[in-house]
Amino acid sequence: MTISDLDRLHSQLSRLEDMFPGYRTEIVEGDIMMSPVKPHHAETIRLVWNALREQVADEWGFTSGVAFPFDGDNEFCPDLAIIPASEVAKNEGAYPPDLIELVVEVVSKGSIRRDYEVKPRRYASRGIANYLILDPLQAQATTLWNPGPEGYRGRDTIPYGPDLTLDSALGKLTIATGRFPVDPKAPHPA
Repeated sequence: MTISDLDRLHSQLSRLEDMFPGYRTEIVEGDIMMSPVKPHHAETIRLVWNALREQVADEWGFTSGVAFPFDGDNEFCPDLAIIPASEVAKNEGAYPPDLIELVVEVVSKGSIRRDYEVKPRRYASRGIANYLILDPLQAQATTLWNPGPEGYRGRDTIPYGPDLTLDSALGKLTIATGRFPVDPKAPHPA
């Protein structure tokens, strides 16, 4: 039995993560990117996951930090992705990005360009209907929708505090942003 190049690469990335605990590894534009995961990052993911789990039908499942190979230069590991529950049940290490209905990224200092510039183009080009960026550095949430070949055509940004409503194929989803943690080391707007 032969191992595909993608399987081999994914195996190598898994070993890299094992060597550097506390870091998430993904391939972006052909480069291996490692980002530290901090408590406020994980707390944001937990709060969103819990809020959405209550609102999304049981036929949908949740993944976090699982690989989605887009092409030879990009293998993203979204902070949270909603895909069919039947796919999650397979318990794979990688899934096709075409399964994603909603994707969520939580910004860290090292991921600003990736989360705001690179990933929106890739996510939109694959037809991922909704992309939510949660930014504890700026205490704001950005929703992107209406995907096209060059990126998303719709975009709204709100400060943390009020409820965020996403109109999606999953239904009208509401997320309370008032409890989202803010990075205590980030310079905050006055």
